[in-house]
Amino acid sequence: MPKNIEASIDIAAAPEKVWAVISDLKRMPEFSPQTLRMQPLGAVRTGTWTLNFNTDGKAYWPTTSRVVRFEPNKAIAFRVPMNRTVWSFILEPTTDGTRLVQRRDCPNGTTTWISRKAIDAAMGGEKPFEEKLEQGMRETLSKIKAVVEK
Repeated sequence: MPKNIEASIDIAAAPEKVWAVISDLKRMPEFSPQTLRMQPLGAVRTGTWTLNFNTDGKAYWPTTSRVVRFEPNKAIAFRVPMNRTVWSFILEPTTDGTRLVQRRDCPNGTTTWISRKAIDAAMGGEKPFEEKLEQGMRETLSKIKAVVEK
């Protein structure tokens, strides 16, 4: 069964500065080791669709996503219809800047049948795939931190 995954990092910058980076979805390939391209179809806001191209290093696949939450300086989330997951970035103000949380949620505790079969067949199963996603989240957050604090 797929699980929700979360990682977070503290960034020494105001939420507005972090938001300027994470809300520019075209920049996601700079940070995420799995995202090769994320192209919003229009201005990014709730309802905006994106075309995406992903990799795990040996497999490549296209997806789409739709922005389902857009709260400037607070949160952005997008849903991937292909597997029903929701990916989000949540900004929490701290005394020294911002805690940035990245999540992958599986509503109703599952993904699509086709997604689970593809993960089993091409990526070694759910557990190693999710471990790689969690590592990728930590890498993504570290790269965002480095850019924002530069």
